[in-house]
Amino acid sequence: MSSLRRVGLLGGSFNPAHEGHLYISEAALKMLGLDEVWWLVSPQNPLKPAEGMADYERRLAAAEKIAAGNRRVHVSDAESRLGTRYTADTLARLSDMQGEYRFVWLMGADNLLQIHRWRDWSRIFRIVPVAVFGRPGYSLRATSSVAARRFARDRWPQAAAKRLADADLPAWVFLKIREHPLSATRIRAEGGF
Repeated sequence: MSSLRRVGLLGGSFNPAHEGHLYISEAALKMLGLDEVWWLVSPQNPLKPAEGMADYERRLAAAEKIAAGNRRVHVSDAESRLGTRYTADTLARLSDMQGEYRFVWLMGADNLLQIHRWRDWSRIFRIVPVAVFGRPGYSLRATSSVAARRFARDRWPQAAAKRLADADLPAWVFLKIREHPLSATRIRAEGGF
């Protein structure tokens, strides 16, 4: 067995972080055989308006409070420190650490459905393996999305997910799990952040 650390990267605004993020992280640890998960809190998602976005320090603190529920989940300000704005650029910079880590990009089915709108989106699949988790209302449509069709030949079966971190790229898997109902949008709409 290699001494490399297998790390899941879950990026986003975390506006706010919530139990659903922790649920996905714990599923990733188990299903992908990861050593840890890093939450990459974005200073500002380029696809989301700044209006309604909580202060960065507040979002980091809230994420740390939720992540404290699992010692293998760590909150990172890497995107802020690296000065990157787009996921592909952040992952490219982090891939310089590949001698020490094997990274897997983690995202929900809602993001697979619209990832083709992200800058250099197909490059993400060529930098790191991608694990997509089912989300209520998105899973069925996501598996026939632009990205899913583009990388259809590179999709791995769920049964092989524990080997994904060591895959030749591109490689991705769709993980069917009990879908967690919580979302940051819902929390904000209910005045919870």
